[in-house]
Amino acid sequence: MPTAAQSATPTRARKPAAKPTRAPRQQDAVAMLREDHKKVAALFDEYEKARSANVKRRLVESICAELTVHTTLEEDIFYPAFKAALKDKELVPEAKVEHQSVKDLIAQVRGREPDGEDFDAKVKVMGEFVKHHVKEEQNEMFPKATKSKLDLVELGRQMAERKQQLMAQ
Repeated sequence: MPTAAQSATPTRARKPAAKPTRAPRQQDAVAMLREDHKKVAALFDEYEKARSANVKRRLVESICAELTVHTTLEEDIFYPAFKAALKDKELVPEAKVEHQSVKDLIAQVRGREPDGEDFDAKVKVMGEFVKHHVKEEQNEMFPKATKSKLDLVELGRQMAERKQQLMAQ
Protein backbone atom coordinates (compact mmCIF):
# COMPACT_ATOMS: atom_id res chain seq x y z
CA MET A 1 0.00 0.00 0.00
CA PRO A 2 1.30 3.38 -0.90
CA THR A 3 2.03 5.74 1.90
CA ALA A 4 0.76 9.27 1.89
CA ALA A 5 4.07 10.40 0.44
CA GLN A 6 3.64 7.90 -2.39
CA SER A 7 0.05 8.86 -3.22
CA ALA A 8 -1.49 8.08 -6.54
CA THR A 9 -1.23 11.69 -7.72
CA PRO A 10 2.29 12.07 -8.97
CA THR A 11 4.11 15.25 -8.06
CA ARG A 12 6.80 16.70 -10.19
CA ALA A 13 9.99 17.89 -8.70
CA ARG A 14 10.09 21.57 -9.33
CA LYS A 15 13.17 23.08 -10.83
CA PRO A 16 14.31 26.21 -9.14
CA ALA A 17 13.32 29.26 -11.11
CA ALA A 18 16.09 30.20 -13.45
CA LYS A 19 17.73 33.48 -12.65
CA PRO A 20 17.31 35.96 -15.44
CA THR A 21 20.53 36.28 -17.32
CA ARG A 22 21.89 39.76 -17.31
CA ALA A 23 24.49 41.20 -19.56
CA PRO A 24 27.65 41.83 -17.60
CA ARG A 25 27.53 45.20 -15.93
CA GLN A 26 29.37 47.73 -18.03
CA GLN A 27 32.34 49.13 -16.20
CA ASP A 28 32.53 52.90 -16.20
CA ALA A 29 35.62 54.64 -17.57
CA VAL A 30 36.99 55.73 -14.21
CA ALA A 31 36.66 52.25 -12.70
CA MET A 32 38.35 50.76 -15.74
CA LEU A 33 41.28 53.20 -15.55
CA ARG A 34 41.66 52.64 -11.80
CA GLU A 35 41.80 48.88 -12.42
CA ASP A 36 44.54 49.42 -15.01
CA HIS A 37 46.46 51.56 -12.50
CA LYS A 38 46.35 48.77 -9.91
CA LYS A 39 47.48 46.17 -12.41
CA VAL A 40 50.48 48.22 -13.57
CA ALA A 41 51.46 49.12 -10.00
CA ALA A 42 51.51 45.41 -9.15
CA LEU A 43 53.71 44.69 -12.18
CA PHE A 44 56.19 47.39 -11.10
CA ASP A 45 56.22 45.90 -7.58
CA GLU A 46 56.96 42.46 -9.03
CA TYR A 47 59.79 43.93 -11.10
CA GLU A 48 61.39 45.45 -7.99
CA LYS A 49 61.51 41.98 -6.41
CA ALA A 50 62.63 40.12 -9.54
CA ARG A 51 66.18 38.81 -9.74
CA SER A 52 66.16 36.73 -12.90
CA ALA A 53 66.70 38.38 -16.29
CA ASN A 54 63.94 36.20 -17.77
CA VAL A 55 61.42 37.33 -15.16
CA LYS A 56 62.45 40.97 -15.59
CA ARG A 57 62.14 40.71 -19.37
CA ARG A 58 58.64 39.21 -19.09
CA LEU A 59 57.54 41.84 -16.58
CA VAL A 60 58.90 44.74 -18.65
CA GLU A 61 57.08 43.46 -21.72
CA SER A 62 53.84 43.24 -19.69
CA ILE A 63 54.38 46.71 -18.21
CA CYS A 64 55.07 48.21 -21.63
CA ALA A 65 52.06 46.51 -23.23
CA GLU A 66 49.70 47.56 -20.42
CA LEU A 67 50.95 51.15 -20.42
CA THR A 68 50.79 51.44 -24.20
CA VAL A 69 47.16 50.29 -24.29
CA HIS A 70 46.26 52.41 -21.25
CA THR A 71 47.77 55.62 -22.61
CA THR A 72 46.09 55.04 -25.97
CA LEU A 73 42.69 54.67 -24.30
CA GLU A 74 43.21 57.81 -22.26
CA GLU A 75 44.54 59.91 -25.13
CA ASP A 76 42.05 58.74 -27.77
CA ILE A 77 38.86 58.45 -25.72
CA PHE A 78 38.96 59.62 -22.09
CA TYR A 79 41.02 62.82 -22.32
CA PRO A 80 39.14 64.35 -25.27
CA ALA A 81 35.80 63.73 -23.56
CA PHE A 82 37.11 65.06 -20.22
CA LYS A 83 38.63 68.13 -21.85
CA ALA A 84 35.43 68.96 -23.75
CA ALA A 85 33.08 68.35 -20.81
CA LEU A 86 35.12 70.27 -18.27
CA LYS A 87 36.71 72.86 -20.58
CA ASP A 88 40.04 71.64 -19.18
CA LYS A 89 43.20 73.45 -20.19
CA GLU A 90 45.52 72.16 -17.48
CA LEU A 91 45.06 68.53 -16.41
CA VAL A 92 44.88 66.94 -19.86
CA PRO A 93 47.87 68.79 -21.35
CA GLU A 94 49.95 67.91 -18.28
CA ALA A 95 48.85 64.28 -18.46
CA LYS A 96 49.84 64.10 -22.12
CA VAL A 97 53.33 65.42 -21.31
CA GLU A 98 53.63 62.79 -18.57
CA HIS A 99 52.53 60.14 -21.05
CA GLN A 100 55.22 61.22 -23.49
CA SER A 101 57.90 60.83 -20.82
CA VAL A 102 56.69 57.30 -20.12
CA LYS A 103 56.52 56.49 -23.85
CA ASP A 104 60.13 57.62 -24.22
CA LEU A 105 61.18 55.24 -21.45
CA ILE A 106 59.10 52.43 -22.94
CA ALA A 107 61.03 52.89 -26.20
CA GLN A 108 64.29 52.56 -24.28
CA VAL A 109 63.43 49.28 -22.53
CA ARG A 110 60.93 47.44 -24.71
CA GLY A 111 62.43 44.49 -26.51
CA ARG A 112 65.78 44.95 -24.83
CA GLU A 113 67.67 42.66 -22.49
CA PRO A 114 67.52 43.64 -18.81
CA ASP A 115 71.26 44.09 -18.71
CA GLY A 116 72.16 45.96 -15.60
CA GLU A 117 71.87 49.14 -13.63
CA ASP A 118 70.84 51.47 -16.47
CA PHE A 119 68.00 49.19 -17.51
CA ASP A 120 66.78 48.83 -13.92
CA ALA A 121 67.07 52.60 -13.43
CA LYS A 122 64.92 53.27 -16.50
CA VAL A 123 62.23 50.88 -15.27
CA LYS A 124 62.38 52.42 -11.78
CA VAL A 125 62.04 55.98 -13.15
CA MET A 126 59.20 54.84 -15.40
CA GLY A 127 57.46 53.43 -12.31
CA GLU A 128 57.95 56.72 -10.45
CA PHE A 129 56.55 58.72 -13.38
CA VAL A 130 53.56 56.39 -13.57
CA LYS A 131 52.98 56.57 -9.80
CA HIS A 132 53.00 60.39 -9.93
CA HIS A 133 50.67 60.40 -12.96
CA VAL A 134 48.25 57.95 -11.32
CA LYS A 135 48.13 60.03 -8.14
CA GLU A 136 47.19 63.16 -10.09
CA GLU A 137 44.56 61.37 -12.14
CA GLN A 138 42.97 59.66 -9.15
CA ASN A 139 43.06 62.72 -6.88
CA GLU A 140 42.25 65.45 -9.38
CA MET A 141 40.96 64.25 -12.74
CA PHE A 142 38.76 61.32 -11.75
CA PRO A 143 36.80 63.18 -9.03
CA LYS A 144 36.07 65.97 -11.53
CA ALA A 145 35.02 63.46 -14.17
CA THR A 146 32.74 61.69 -11.69
CA LYS A 147 31.03 64.95 -10.72
CA SER A 148 30.65 66.08 -14.33
CA LYS A 149 27.93 65.28 -16.83
CA LEU A 150 30.23 62.87 -18.66
CA ASP A 151 28.59 59.56 -19.51
CA LEU A 152 31.26 57.44 -17.86
CA VAL A 153 29.47 54.18 -18.66
CA GLU A 154 29.39 55.00 -22.36
CA LEU A 155 33.05 56.06 -22.24
CA GLY A 156 33.82 52.80 -20.45
CA ARG A 157 32.03 50.87 -23.18
CA GLN A 158 34.02 52.64 -25.89
CA MET A 159 37.25 52.10 -23.99
CA ALA A 160 36.54 48.39 -23.40
CA GLU A 161 35.83 47.90 -27.08
CA ARG A 162 39.02 49.74 -28.09
CA LYS A 163 41.05 47.89 -25.45
CA GLN A 164 39.93 44.57 -26.87
CA GLN A 165 41.08 45.69 -30.34
CA LEU A 166 44.45 46.91 -29.04
CA MET A 167 45.11 43.76 -27.01
CA ALA A 168 44.39 41.62 -30.09
CA GLN A 169 47.16 43.40 -32.02
